[in-house]
Amino acid sequence: MDYIKHIKKEIEDSISVKTLVLSECIEDISRAAEILVRAIRKDKKIYLCGNGGSASDSQHIACELIGRLRKKPISIPAISLATNIPTLTALANDFGYDKVFSKQLEVYANSGDVLIALSTSGKSANVLNTLRIARKLKMRIIAMTGKEKTRLSNTADISIRVPSNDTPRIQEAHIMIGHILASILEKKANRDGKKK
Repeated sequence: MDYIKHIKKEIEDSISVKTLVLSECIEDISRAAEILVRAIRKDKKIYLCGNGGSASDSQHIACELIGRLRKKPISIPAISLATNIPTLTALANDFGYDKVFSKQLEVYANSGDVLIALSTSGKSANVLNTLRIARKLKMRIIAMTGKEKTRLSNTADISIRVPSNDTPRIQEAHIMIGHILASILEKKANRDGKKK
């Protein structure tokens, strides 16, 4: 069976969405970068959360910030709230799945820290609960969502709404945006480090 046509369409669709991100999301990505740069200059932490593929993306972005993207280590304190399986299962069992991220944020986070919330639908109850706690703690909030306006996009300080309703395309764009933000922080961290 020849899969070439299908493969070509998937790649073309991905390129099309990224082209829309280029034309529609640049300002929001830039504003998100500014929030992150200001936070790391004040020795604040970055927390990330999401479900499913977005959980994986939150882990991926956190590891880029802790380690390195391209050149020198970035070494920014970034924590994915989707990482610790015993904690996630204990919180889900004892408090309900809607609290698996927010309970962790209550324990770890401080005023001025940043939450990056990833949700392709923008409607995940556990992510929305985490935003509520982030607001209570006076954190800055960056949301990465899909095309539609939702409670998540409306609650965040900055909302990067990928112009698509297709989950795989949104997730591909989210990880690209995560890489862009990490590359900005990498340059900033290395430049600021040289000044010391």
